[in-house]
Amino acid sequence: MSPRRDLKERNFPSAEEELRLAPPPLDRLAEADTYRLAFADPGFLLRDELRPVRMQLELLKPELVQQEQGIEATLVMFGSARIPAPDKARAELAAAQAARDPAGEKRAENALAMSAYYEEARRLAEIVTRETQRCDTPIYVVTGGGPGIMEAGNRGAYEAGGKSIGLNIVLPHEQYPNPYITPELCFRFHYFAMRKMHFLMRSVALVCFPGGFGTLDELFEALTLIQTGKCRQRPVLMFGRAFWEKVLNFEALIETGMISEGDDKLFRFVDSAEEAWAVLQHEYDLTAGAQCPV
Repeated sequence: MSPRRDLKERNFPSAEEELRLAPPPLDRLAEADTYRLAFADPGFLLRDELRPVRMQLELLKPELVQQEQGIEATLVMFGSARIPAPDKARAELAAAQAARDPAGEKRAENALAMSAYYEEARRLAEIVTRETQRCDTPIYVVTGGGPGIMEAGNRGAYEAGGKSIGLNIVLPHEQYPNPYITPELCFRFHYFAMRKMHFLMRSVALVCFPGGFGTLDELFEALTLIQTGKCRQRPVLMFGRAFWEKVLNFEALIETGMISEGDDKLFRFVDSAEEAWAVLQHEYDLTAGAQCPV
């Protein structure tokens, strides 16, 4: 008797099976690039005309992986790659002092002062990861995957025993992923647009630590999308009131009519990991047990 067939049996072989079954090259015609299966031909996929396909792949790959990992809610942490961990900052200051380098000592002192933000980012990620792991919908930390504040976010989640996501980007000066990202959730992007879309797709809140052009770009894109109604309202926390009020003058934007009255309510300032966590608890009813068991 022939074996019974599976109702869910594939009607067509998968691309992987086709690639595995492709006959080995037998002559110079079979060795030509044109003979390769299109999806197994890097030269073809890298053509300028294939840019829309590559963009779609950058949208789909992280999306499908996160679906498979059951990730539904994320806390996005933006901030400078240049803010060091406190221990590293102290070591650099000691080295500058030993070298009797006044300019280097001044830079190191500034870096040490800014390293307080690294520690707060690490603590916030640790709190959010630890407190929501038992929730029906855990909140996963997502960062740009590099050093500085990004490393602090992934590190805090790692130290809490949870997973976290890193969305790296190819840059002229290579940005390597920090060692605290969960390996199966470490992604690499070519297109900034696709990377920024993934920052927002699952985010329930965004926390913006001090940073430069890249951080400002990410902050204002998110604020613009919320302001224009292109994405839903969610907490946008600007960490470090003293820093942000020195760098950005939102009152001037309102006074000159460049933004509307009330647009400054799209974000709020926080100055500690506990204060940021309290906002999330309130916004998502995490304290009342509606989302998490008490």
